[in-house]
Amino acid sequence: MTFPMRNRLLTPRQFQIVLAILLMALPIHAKEETFYLGTFTHAPGGSQGIYVGTLDDVTGRLGPLRLAAKARDPGFLALSPDHRFVFAALPNSVASFAVQPDGTLRPLSEQPAGGEDLCHVSVDHAGREVFVASYNSGIVAGFPVAADGTLRPRVAFQVLTGSGPNKLRQTAPHAHSIYADPADKFVYVCDLGTDKIWIFRRGPDGELAPADPPFAAAPPGSGPRHLFFDGRFVYLVSEMGVSTCVFERNASTGALRLVQQVSNIPAGVHPGSGSAEIALDRSGQRLYVSTRVQDVLTVFRVDRNSASKRLTFVQNIPSPAMFPRSFALDPSGRWMIVAGQNDNRLAVMKIDAPSGRLTPTDESASVGSPVCVLFVPPAAP
Repeated sequence: MTFPMRNRLLTPRQFQIVLAILLMALPIHAKEETFYLGTFTHAPGGSQGIYVGTLDDVTGRLGPLRLAAKARDPGFLALSPDHRFVFAALPNSVASFAVQPDGTLRPLSEQPAGGEDLCHVSVDHAGREVFVASYNSGIVAGFPVAADGTLRPRVAFQVLTGSGPNKLRQTAPHAHSIYADPADKFVYVCDLGTDKIWIFRRGPDGELAPADPPFAAAPPGSGPRHLFFDGRFVYLVSEMGVSTCVFERNASTGALRLVQQVSNIPAGVHPGSGSAEIALDRSGQRLYVSTRVQDVLTVFRVDRNSASKRLTFVQNIPSPAMFPRSFALDPSGRWMIVAGQNDNRLAVMKIDAPSGRLTPTDESASVGSPVCVLFVPPAAP
């Protein structure tokens, strides 16, 4: 039996339905994305060091967390550009580890930093030098990296000076983070104690010298904490000011010019301890920040068509993990892992692709005092 076909062409609506059915039938190949966790071992929660875990990039499910390496208070972590080594900021020293096939870390070396309470570590884009920042001592230092991942004695050392208007927290410099620019020409230091982003020019052997100008001023009392590069622009999250600033950067001199400052929390809300982490999504269209005490995650839209890349508020959403000192966006751009320092918990948030808005999921895991989330990007094809 045959049936007559009155219309051989599909209507636009019918075509959309058929296409959706075909796309749903296509196999989706999930990837297990690896990430590392820096923790505070001195805090309640029973942490023993650096942990490794996986995230399913399709479902957002977390795999079991495993101890990757024992270490004392490996608060912040950095990954070498070739993904072979992990560097950790310890209380008074910086350590390097070799990534093993099973994801665990083999200790390689440790170097004294010359300062106390290291709170940040980073590596340049060539993988040749590791930088650390000391909060209590107000110093920054740089260490060459050998081909085998071992750290050599420091070649760069700078002592910051000055103070800020807050008599409780800004009586001295407090270096909170340190970064090489995308061209590895300059190094930028966020100093909570002086409301400055210090700018250093790199020498041929990795040494640091003050640039001209030697710093960019952040709003008084704001307490610069972390930053993120985006082409010729830099986004700064300030802890005490609970705000985000946009700076335009001169690639030749390293100078920064303030373009915009926006609040991370609604007007009238007491800032408390303040904002902590900042990250830009891979499209460059959404900027995310976390704020502790209020346990809030904030989403901003980046105006890519603007000459100044100004920010527009999109969303404030309660953090599913308490005291979100850190978070990270997964390489697929679909998920965010939030580290709750005070409730010993990781929580997964779903990222809406069109808007960048965050939605809580039921996925979580327990780990003692997580303070840094570091994803391993996928290997190049």
